[in-house]
Amino acid sequence: MDSSDASSFRPRQFDLIVFDWDGTLYDSTALIVRCIQAACADLQLPIPSRVDAAYVIGLGLHDALAHVAPTLPKERVPELGMRYRHHYFQRSHELSLFEGSLDLLSALKSRHHWLAVATGKTRAGLNEALENVALRGVFDATRTADETQSKPHPLMLQELMAEFGISPERTLMIGDTTHDLQLAVNAGTHSVAVSYGAHEPAAFANYPTRFVAHSVAELRQWLTQHA
Repeated sequence: MDSSDASSFRPRQFDLIVFDWDGTLYDSTALIVRCIQAACADLQLPIPSRVDAAYVIGLGLHDALAHVAPTLPKERVPELGMRYRHHYFQRSHELSLFEGSLDLLSALKSRHHWLAVATGKTRAGLNEALENVALRGVFDATRTADETQSKPHPLMLQELMAEFGISPERTLMIGDTTHDLQLAVNAGTHSVAVSYGAHEPAAFANYPTRFVAHSVAELRQWLTQHA
C-alpha cells in the first residue's frame, strides 16, 4: 500500500474545506492588480502600487476599490468598479487554475470532504470563472461577497458551516491573504495560508495558521497528511 492509499484510511480532521478563489486556486493576482491600476488611471486617480492593489484582493469589489482610491467620492466608486470590470473581462479568458489544483480537489473529493469556496468575487464573476475552468459541480457550496458579508466578516464561513451542519473545529479555511486568515479567526475555524498569491507571507505570522504552503504541491501534501 502506497502513502496515498494509506492516507485514505486516516480519520478526517476536517469535514469542510473552504477555499478562497483568486490567488489560492485561480492564478489571477497579477491580472487583478493590473486592472485595478488601469481603472484608477481611467478616472485620473493616483495609481496604487502593486503591493497596495494586491492587498485588497479578497475583499468585496466595492470595499476593495474604496480602499485603493480613498480620495474618490463614495458615489463614484461604482464608476471605478465599471472600469475595473471592463479591463478584467477583456482578459479573463487568459486565466487558469494553478497547476495541480484539479488533482488536489479530486484527491479531497475522493476522501469525501465537503468542498466550498468563499470569495470576494461577485456571483456572476465566480460562476464565469468556474465555467472557464470546468469546475461546475466540484464544489458542494460557494459564497460570494455580493450575496453575504465581505471578508473578513465571519458570515461567509458561518453560512457554509450551517449549510452542512459542520462545527468550526471541523472546518478549514485556505487562502492567500490576511483577509482569509482573519475570516477564519472571526469564524473560529482553522486556517492554512498559501504564499504564492496576493499577500506577502511575512504577514501570515500574525495569524494562528496551521501551515503555510509555498506551492499547490506542498498544500496537497499537507492536506493528505493532516486534513
